[in-house]
Amino acid sequence: MEQVVSFPRLNEAAPDFKAKTTHGERSLADYKGKWLILFSHPADFTPVCTTEFIGFEKAAETFRSMNCELIGLSIDSLYSHLAWTQNIKEKFGVDISFPIIEDIKMEVASAYGMVHPGAADTQAVRATFFIDPNGILRAMVYYPMSNGRSIDEFVRLLKAMQTSDANQVATPEGWTPGCEVIVPPPKTAEAVAKRPSEGYKTTDWYFSTKSL
Repeated sequence: MEQVVSFPRLNEAAPDFKAKTTHGERSLADYKGKWLILFSHPADFTPVCTTEFIGFEKAAETFRSMNCELIGLSIDSLYSHLAWTQNIKEKFGVDISFPIIEDIKMEVASAYGMVHPGAADTQAVRATFFIDPNGILRAMVYYPMSNGRSIDEFVRLLKAMQTSDANQVATPEGWTPGCEVIVPPPKTAEAVAKRPSEGYKTTDWYFSTKSL
């Protein structure tokens, strides 16, 4: 039977899942109240994926300090995951502390749109999903099979989203903590007239920034 692949949508509930992992059974509900980064990789024991897992692990404590957990996924068996993580520990000196989902039947991968036409039938592309503490899908990032992800960018993006949520602001290109943030533009003629007197750094009526 042909596997039906769906694509989740931003700002809607993330697809629910319950699956075996290297840390026992995990479900989306287990992460309620925390941010979750769910990311897929094409296959265990592949060089680019190995560098990504090492990168995620090196940033794991940073993510946890931001109330965010990590969970990986590939269409490999639990035993393959366990063997690979042991290999990473033995050969690279990195102990993977987050769970990896066994998804042999591609149920989670299909629900999240991780298997794309043109890719190998048994491989999930490099997809990364940010799910907020309320279970809402907030960001999706896809990379090609040939190129590894930037974990630093994921740290930056998570901090930017958390900053926007906490302060009702937007963040400009390349924003990092300490940079100015963008104030929502006025929505009425009266608000436009008031904007110059509101104490923001205003370049034009629709473009104002401030420091936090």
